[in-house]
Amino acid sequence: MTRGASIAGWGSALPETVLTNAQLEARLDTSDAWILERTGIRERRVGGTTSSLSVASGRAAMQRAGVGPSDFDLQHQLGLRCAAFDLNAACSGFVYSLVTAHALIVTGCDRALVIGTDTLSGITDPHDRGTAVLFADGSGALVLEAVPGDDRVLGWDLGVDGSGVPLLYCDHGAYIQMDGREVFRRAVRVTVESAHAALERAKVAPENVALFVPHQANLRIIEAANQRLGIPPERTAVVLDRTGNNSAGSIPLALADAADAGRLHDGDNVLLSGFGAGMTWASIVIRWGR
Repeated sequence: MTRGASIAGWGSALPETVLTNAQLEARLDTSDAWILERTGIRERRVGGTTSSLSVASGRAAMQRAGVGPSDFDLQHQLGLRCAAFDLNAACSGFVYSLVTAHALIVTGCDRALVIGTDTLSGITDPHDRGTAVLFADGSGALVLEAVPGDDRVLGWDLGVDGSGVPLLYCDHGAYIQMDGREVFRRAVRVTVESAHAALERAKVAPENVALFVPHQANLRIIEAANQRLGIPPERTAVVLDRTGNNSAGSIPLALADAADAGRLHDGDNVLLSGFGAGMTWASIVIRWGR
């Protein structure tokens, strides 16, 4: 009998502290209108730790899935004793981790808890207009479980181009450095190319994607990807207006928000796609439902 994986639960967590555009106006040479026009962000969440946010989103996903710590093959604060590891691929990290967890499930694991979390506010220069308006903190999680028969993970694509390292990086003990214009140009291209590659592998046409969940980096990037993929805004998950850019947490946060809002139904084709420092990119096509 064939063996596949499906999404059994989801969860998210955001810090309580809200940082609005109006608050940024007080310390930066910027305005609410400037930030909104160029990024689509109205406010972002900051504070908390990577571990505390991960625990909160992980618990929410486990509760939604109806499972407990003993149900996992794949820590301390979640009550887990199974294998655990950190996979770092910047803003693409969650999809990289999802592909990895899927591989473990189809080769024998029964369940995996995949958590994407970043707390970038701590490494963002509060006086740099180019980055301070973007980066924030947050976490999202999914529970994957083994299912008999058809796999719900239909296709994926991962990649990296090391020549992009100087465009977006953070030296140890320093702040994030970013060439915003070049990141934008490359981000649109690799997001679209990766999404097409995953869709082709999944044998799913863009018009048959019920929901596109892109990395929540910048609304202009998302809109450009929408146009090139032929997926309209009404079939796209966008939360960055109220969360900012949460890096590895952004895709699972947006997916959890859509699921909580009732935008997903059993059998829907869902496309997750993003890019990150490195420059990395990652996409996966999933059929929603257990």
